[in-house]
Amino acid sequence: MEKIVRQSLLYDFYGELLTEHQKSIYEDVTMNDLSYSEIAGLNGISRQGVYDMIKRCDKILEDYEAKLKLVERFVKAREKTENIKCRVMDIKGKNTNPELNDTLDELSMLTDELLDEF
Repeated sequence: MEKIVRQSLLYDFYGELLTEHQKSIYEDVTMNDLSYSEIAGLNGISRQGVYDMIKRCDKILEDYEAKLKLVERFVKAREKTENIKCRVMDIKGKNTNPELNDTLDELSMLTDELLDEF
């Protein structure tokens, strides 16, 4: 998984466990795409301080994930739901029974709803 995607997922799941200061700086780097120099200037700290804060936050978030595995479970659930959707569509493409097609349409809509919730 790409580093920035992983950071965003970890932040989505565990970000509320960071302090307000940590959240602000972490969001500026990962979501607002500001440079360390820009963030340092905005917060009155050194560029090295921003770097250290990001490293510390990454470690905190990774430690939560190592213990709770919420991101791992989320990714697996999403992959399985997408797999179900593909299988339903494959069956629908090969089927001519209208009643079964209605059921397959319902299953497809349910998987779409699940994927939207993710």
